[in-house]
Amino acid sequence: MTPSFYNQPVLNSPYAQPSRHHMLNADGQPMDLPPAQGRRRSELITPVPKAKKKPAKVAQASFVMPDAHGLSTEDQEYNPTPIINEIRGYLESWRAIPNPANWGVTPATQRLLTHWRQHAFQSVRPFFCQVEAVETIIWLTEVALRDRWHDKFRLHLQGANEANPELFRLAMKMATGSGKTTVMAMLIAWQTVNAVRIPNSSRYSRGFLIVTPGITIKDRLRVLQPNDPASYYRDRELVPADMLPDIGRAKIVILNYHAFKPRETMEVSKTGRALLQGRDAPPSTIESDGQMLKRAAGDLLGFKGVVVLNDEAHHCYREKAVSDEDLAGEDKDEAKANREAARLWIAGLEAVKRTLGITALYDLSATPFFLRGSGYREGTLFPWTVSDFSLMDAIESGIVKLPRIPVADNLPSGATPIYRNLWDHIGKKMPKMGRAKAGRGNPMALPNELYTALYALYGHYEETFKQWEAAGIAVPPVLIVVCSNTAVSELVYEWISGFERDGDNEQNPFLNGHLRLCRNYDDHGARLPRPRTLLIDSAQVESGEALDPAFRAMAASEIELFRKEKIEREGAAAGNEAFTDGDLLREVMNTVGKQGRLGEQVRCVVSGPC
Repeated sequence: MTPSFYNQPVLNSPYAQPSRHHMLNADGQPMDLPPAQGRRRSELITPVPKAKKKPAKVAQASFVMPDAHGLSTEDQEYNPTPIINEIRGYLESWRAIPNPANWGVTPATQRLLTHWRQHAFQSVRPFFCQVEAVETIIWLTEVALRDRWHDKFRLHLQGANEANPELFRLAMKMATGSGKTTVMAMLIAWQTVNAVRIPNSSRYSRGFLIVTPGITIKDRLRVLQPNDPASYYRDRELVPADMLPDIGRAKIVILNYHAFKPRETMEVSKTGRALLQGRDAPPSTIESDGQMLKRAAGDLLGFKGVVVLNDEAHHCYREKAVSDEDLAGEDKDEAKANREAARLWIAGLEAVKRTLGITALYDLSATPFFLRGSGYREGTLFPWTVSDFSLMDAIESGIVKLPRIPVADNLPSGATPIYRNLWDHIGKKMPKMGRAKAGRGNPMALPNELYTALYALYGHYEETFKQWEAAGIAVPPVLIVVCSNTAVSELVYEWISGFERDGDNEQNPFLNGHLRLCRNYDDHGARLPRPRTLLIDSAQVESGEALDPAFRAMAASEIELFRKEKIEREGAAAGNEAFTDGDLLREVMNTVGKQGRLGEQVRCVVSGPC
């Protein structure tokens, strides 16, 4: 029998260019056909549901604009994938040139490319998709954009950056799980080594600003710091040993985009403000660009140009004016939140350019698409995207696993199984707001379909847990549950792990968790010193409320290891700082599944927005 996607999803090596692919239908779903030869072309597949409402007598058209001026609107869709496919062709020919002297790049870049392609890695070898993403940026920077023959790429990218009028961005689309952090480390290495060895070049910098959308991502990226104990440059051998001193000269600042919001420089009452104003203009008590950047990224103020890396960059663009008259309820709130986040993020980058200068700006995201409320057609690809490695590509290369969904459907109520598209059946029954607005909900009042789905997934988890235990694997498998908002995530977390409520009016002050292996309490209602289930969202991470008071004593050796690493990373003064429960919870979260670390025995992670 000829293998199909469903019985043999993996077709290619993760370390070589894909040579086969599964056929997809018009909706991007795999067809039950034999694999096709060759690499799948980059294709425009809109990753959002079809619009519920369409303006009358308006046809949606997809077209390619040669110079890329103009972006997708509700009436027409701009498709940048032909340029991506053309760049792939040039890259393949360039990669095949045998003599490095003919690559058209600097000697330092030659060394790095040779290392990434040919080095016998002792630990984690870079995937093809990671090397290709960096090769794309290098080729555009050092070969194409400085060659008059390739003016069309420069003109295309200038036009494509219409949504960033003051910035010049290049985006890399990489499937979740395909290793964006490694790509960031490789870009930092390439820029830094060239900046050190060609100090007067305006093309390179050893100053880096990494901007993230949330706390959890920021914490995970600390491996990009050259002096981090788990630094990728050393631990993953991403640079030759003789280049490590050059990497040590990089200055890297990692921040959440929220840090771009200017703060009050002084607290002034309404009466005090009137007194200060007098007959003159009102006093300015809001940070200037320079003050904001000194607070948020002070270590970079001495640089004349920095490299910016946007992680999960789909949150960042300059929106067009748009009306919300066709939106209501949650859709309208979502559009407003998207606009506010994008406006703050890109305004911060514009301030960086005005104050420090930006040498290069790179976006990395699995979904570099315009969001609702952007003024551009929702779900269309950023037109400045130059590299594409999709989820299907990652699955076919064995880099990411197929997602598992509950399919044991014992509630057949329609033409399709409920649990295959669970949200369609329970979305209107779920809490709609964040935790603060929704108030204290009841974990036992969620839809029955959700409980059944969780039990179905847990049944598979329990079987896997037993197999790992029998095989002597020291760390447990981890069940991950992703929720739509913080109100839902808290209730699901409590249902799984158990909960206790304070107050005389509570009829059931304690209820143990429903998934036995993931409970945070023993059979007598005593809290376990080490949590088996974590709730990860911004509020929870900052509060540290998931940690039992006995945790510090139980995990003393792991906490001391964390302290030593912090000293190595940040200097001796860091060793004198007391760890808050929030600090420890973030470290637990960052080390899930790592033997001998704080998160070693975590079995379940319930995630809300971070």
